[in-house]
Amino acid sequence: MTSTLPNFQNVDLNPLASSNGHHHGNDNGSEPSIKRPDLDLTALNQTFDRAKATELIEWGYQTFGESLVMSTSFGIQSAVMLQLVTSVVPNIPIIWVDTGYLPAETYRFADALSQRLSLNLQVYQSPITPARMEARYGKLWEVGTVEAFNQYDQLRKVEPMQRALKELGAIAWLTGLRADQTGHRKSLERIGLQGEFYKLLPILHWHSKDVYDYLKAHNLPYHPLWEEGYVSVGDWHSSRPLSADDTDERATRFNGLKQECGIHIPQTPEEAESLNSSSL
Repeated sequence: MTSTLPNFQNVDLNPLASSNGHHHGNDNGSEPSIKRPDLDLTALNQTFDRAKATELIEWGYQTFGESLVMSTSFGIQSAVMLQLVTSVVPNIPIIWVDTGYLPAETYRFADALSQRLSLNLQVYQSPITPARMEARYGKLWEVGTVEAFNQYDQLRKVEPMQRALKELGAIAWLTGLRADQTGHRKSLERIGLQGEFYKLLPILHWHSKDVYDYLKAHNLPYHPLWEEGYVSVGDWHSSRPLSADDTDERATRFNGLKQECGIHIPQTPEEAESLNSSSL
């Protein structure tokens, strides 16, 4: 981690200074009306590329106010972002998409961290229950194709995440993506735009040792399944421990068929509209 202070000259750091903060729907139940500021992402990324994680979080809150949210999957290293962000913005809305297929250890881990860090947790789920989904489509994770996994992810992860962002009046959200996790994530910048939402990545340039050092410094736990050899964990049916034959950590997810759950990758404009969500 580098701690070079950013140069704030000539950068509009607070385009929402006159905003009222949180944007909710009006009384007739329509979607919230959100005006997204036009930011100079090139200049901002030059400014914040090597800034401290907390400096980017502070700028995000100064800029977006209560329209800034974060997301968590309560994955292996989620305690880092949860502690880091809430140390700057204690009551930030934290979106957790519960797929209904998470390991028991994840639910207990979520309970423990929520209590310890006093999280303002906002839990979202698919409107289609696991039982109903399986009755309609079968166990999609057993089909063995990328298309089936994509359908599963759209139903259980992407739709609830998109709905959460809209209902909470989000303009920007913080995620714990790191450049060394997948090929796609190597191409990301600290501040980006996906669909209609800005994405802020405070720990983009962190490595595994940075994560370890932060957890130790703050006496924070890894996910319980870390001790059983898991380096990434999502749903119980699509996660497994790392083996000697794995070429990278993400090979332990989705039966090795893909590295992303679709939430971070806008493809066609139509798909981008449905996939502009967060980090699971």
